[in-house]
Order: sequence, then structure tokens, then C-alpha cells
Amino acid sequence: MKEKKVIWITGASSGIGKAVAIKFAENGWSVAVSARRENLLKELKILNTNIHPYPLDVTDIERCKTTAETIINQLGGIDICVFGTGIHDPKSEKKFNLDKIREIMEVNYFGTMNSINSIYNYFSEKKNGQISIISSVAGYRGLPAAGAYCASKAALTSYAESLNFDMKMKNVRISLISPGFIKTPMTDKNTFKMPMIKTAEFAANEIFKGLTKKSNFEIHFPKAFTYFLKFLQILPNSLYFKLLSKGMKQINY
Repeated sequence: MKEKKVIWITGASSGIGKAVAIKFAENGWSVAVSARRENLLKELKILNTNIHPYPLDVTDIERCKTTAETIINQLGGIDICVFGTGIHDPKSEKKFNLDKIREIMEVNYFGTMNSINSIYNYFSEKKNGQISIISSVAGYRGLPAAGAYCASKAALTSYAESLNFDMKMKNVRISLISPGFIKTPMTDKNTFKMPMIKTAEFAANEIFKGLTKKSNFEIHFPKAFTYFLKFLQILPNSLYFKLLSKGMKQINY
């Protein structure tokens, strides 16, 4: 019988994933962290002994399965999964780059599907636990110079909604995490001003509260920004395109 609750986080070597790992570890959880860069995972282990590295490339279906099995066996189970692996390349998004589009979908969407696949039966049989998918407000509507990224996040958002119907019958909570602009190595690539940008630590605090103290399906932040984006969802296309076209002046095509 495990002594601590266990959370498994993918994409944990930097950005939001790293901050969430530290937040849960500081609150006494056993934290399994996965990412491709093993050296960065080991640095997290040095920061807090509650963190346990499990290197993983989420595009490898079989490796996802064996990693999940190893975590369950070594840490005594999994209570929450936070699947947050993601990539974005603003430069390539300014042109139609099919190779980059495939890569973004393979990592962001199918990488998350591989991760869910690795624990789907475990949670279904356990009839308890949480699966949390990190999407983005970029999944609400198409944004300039982010076609592949928006598409991958929209796919994750839609899938999380569908998965919620299935897993609710099995007493497994599904949650969707939709951050606005968060300062991470990925957003550092953007060359335009990002409105209401927040730190990764801010994101981690919101995610921790959303996963452990609340029961809402969607965890979105910062609220002032995300509610504005939700408003844009209901605008007629003509108004939406006109409004967003003004913002394109900030993007150097």
C-alpha cells in the first residue's frame, strides 16, 4: 500500500509541467515526471526527493505502456495523470510546412493519446482517479500563425469532452487544462506581445487548486483573458476575422 498519493506528469522537463511537478512535490505527493530530456528530470529529482524521473518519448506507444506499468509497480499506483507534452514552432507556422504540421500533431495530440492509452484500462478497472489533459485557449478558435498548434489543441479539447462521458461512468474524473499565455521556453519563441502573460508558477498554483480542491471539468486561467477568448468563440465569423486581423499586424509575416 502506497504511503503518498501519486501523480504522473508528462512534459515535465520545463515550463508548466516542471512547475506543476514541483508544486505537487512540495505538497507531499510522489511525483513521477516524464520527458525526453533525462538530464533535466534528474535535476528535478535533486530539487525534491518526492520527484521520480521516468524518461519517455510520448510518440513511442509501447514505451508509454511500459513507463506507466513501471510507475504503478514502483510507486504503488497512480492517482492523477497530467498529460502536457507539447511543441510549437511560430516560424514554421507562418508558412505551410507539412512536416512540421505532422510533427506538432504527432507530439501534441497523438502523444497525449498514447499516454491516455497507457493508463486507460488501469483507471477503468480501478474505477477511481483523474486524467488531466493540458490543452490551451489556442484550441478555442483558429489564431494567426498557429494553425497546426491550434488544431492540435482543439483536437485535445474535443477529445477530453468526449472522454469525460465515457470515464464518468467509471468514476474517473477527466479535466481539461486551458492556459492563456504562460512564460515558458515555448512562448519565449513568440516575437509579439503576449497579453496578460503569467509565470509557470502561477499556472502550477491554478492547476494544483483545480485538481485537488475543485471539481470543475475545465481549469482555465488567467480568468480575465480566458473569458475574453470564450467570448470570441461565440462571435460570428465575420466579426471574429475582422477583430483578429488587426492583431496580425503584430506578427511579422
